Amino acid sequence: MIVSQVKETHGARRNKLDLYTTRNDMVSLKDKSFWRIPLFDEIRMEKRRHECTLKLAKFLIERDVSWKETFTETVHVKPKTHGIIEIVEEIIKVYPQAVEYIDYEGHGILHGAVKYRKMDIFHLLLKKMKQPMTLHTRKLDRKGNSLLHLVGIRVDTETVEKMGSPLVVLQEDLVRLESIKQITNYLINHRNNDGKTADELFAETYKDLRINATDWLKRTAENCSIVGVLIATVAFAAAYTVPGGLNQETGYPILQHKKFFVIFTFTDVLSLAFALTSVITFLSILTSPFRLKDFMSPLPQKLVLG
Repeated sequence: MIVSQVKETHGARRNKLDLYTTRNDMVSLKDKSFWRIPLFDEIRMEKRRHECTLKLAKFLIERDVSWKETFTETVHVKPKTHGIIEIVEEIIKVYPQAVEYIDYEGHGILHGAVKYRKMDIFHLLLKKMKQPMTLHTRKLDRKGNSLLHLVGIRVDTETVEKMGSPLVVLQEDLVRLESIKQITNYLINHRNNDGKTADELFAETYKDLRINATDWLKRTAENCSIVGVLIATVAFAAAYTVPGGLNQETGYPILQHKKFFVIFTFTDVLSLAFALTSVITFLSILTSPFRLKDFMSPLPQKLVLG
């Protein structure tokens, strides 16, 4: 009995010490500044905040027993929303049964990761807990939606709105859809309660975004092609304006044996070739049929090449 009391006292002191250490680490962030460069100091502070937050999360997760009382609420709701992969990893390490919880919509932790576009959590779960997660990939929610259908359901979050051009958003979701198809290829032709496959739901949901991406891509291609034509015109004109002039007797450039003349000729031809290639590439974008699958790879590649 005495030994058990000593162990409990020691454990309580250790818990207080861990919490005190974590608390001091967080407080010390405001008081200490070792680096003089503002950018590096900000990076260091952000790293320290991340480490302290992770320590505090581990401390709370190891001592949390509220899951016994709130059994109806899934433990993965907040991690899937905020996308903190370290906290999710710590939760499934301490409470592996958390991955089996299903919410009122019929969504498991994999469904939440796909719905909220947290693919790092999605791949982590498939890697760490392959066998139970394989069963979760086959599950449907209350509306008959599979994991593939959830890719076609857009969620109004700040992450989606801050991703930049509509082409980037559409491309990333198309890549996400194809990557999940490789895992759940047996659900490609599955129809939900509304009678729609995942591809049909995706095309319907992203109809407006596809139009915006098409308009943005056309405007960008038109503007860049104009710049390419101007560069090609200047390069072509420079080819006829030979530095140093021509020899009146032979007709050859006077500076043809100079090293800098060779460099000038080479760079001029190179700039002309690149400019014409760029113009042709942007013209191929303008004449593209703009099919939905083209936004995943061909069109972005042409834009980068141009």
